[in-house]
Amino acid sequence: MDRSQKAESVAQLNAVFNEVGVVVVTRNLGLTVAQSTVLRGKIREAGATYKVAKNRLAKLAAQDTDYAGIGDLLTGPTALAWSVDPVAAAKAVVDFAKTTDKIEIVGGSLGNVVLDADGVKALASMPSLDELRAKLIGLVQAPATKLAQLTTAPAAKLARVFQAYADKDAA
Repeated sequence: MDRSQKAESVAQLNAVFNEVGVVVVTRNLGLTVAQSTVLRGKIREAGATYKVAKNRLAKLAAQDTDYAGIGDLLTGPTALAWSVDPVAAAKAVVDFAKTTDKIEIVGGSLGNVVLDADGVKALASMPSLDELRAKLIGLVQAPATKLAQLTTAPAAKLARVFQAYADKDAA
């Protein structure tokens, strides 16, 4: 990489760090190309991105952002996973790490909060933003459904009483 390519790489990573919700740092312990392809596919499906970046360039890009704290985690053969959804990248990486011992979760950052490996795993166990939205909509809709049932229930009961009297008189 020449100097201009490095500057461009730092600028791209800096833009990413200013936009995302979470960054997860992983250590490659001998992933094969096939395993790496599968990992990238799973991360892409989750709406996240996975990139191997030079540690020095990633540290430079993280300076003056909320993710400056991940600089200490960037040692050895590392890669970064990030997403706008605070849970997506962590969940995808943790799920993949359960299937192989060739990748190690070093830590990450949720905004300006630096997470260790256990923190990333705890973050991955939380529901995603879409799941939380679905639960919230369900909670909002539930009272309206109950209200509709309660307002129609007395009329239905009254109709059943009238029908019972009509059936009694007919018999």
